[in-house]
Amino acid sequence: MPEPTLIPPFTEQSAVLKVRMAEDPWNTRDPDLVVKAYTSDTVWRNRTEFPAGREAIRSFLVRKWAKELDYRLIKELWGFRNHRMAVRFAYE
Repeated sequence: MPEPTLIPPFTEQSAVLKVRMAEDPWNTRDPDLVVKAYTSDTVWRNRTEFPAGREAIRSFLVRKWAKELDYRLIKELWGFRNHRMAVRFAYE
């Protein structure tokens, strides 16, 4: 069986693998590693803050993890169809 591709359209196997590959870097708490997974024009929303671009996201993560020393992210595939997926996030 061929390796699943991590680009759309997704199969269940490739969607689950993509979610896992996105979760693992977060749990290293290494902002330089995490930002590599996002495009240079990414915009996030975190409560009232909207970091845009890799450097703003990196700075946000540095501040976040300076306070949240035992941070752990859990990502779970919620659903997928063709070129889109929904992911449930939980953190402790």
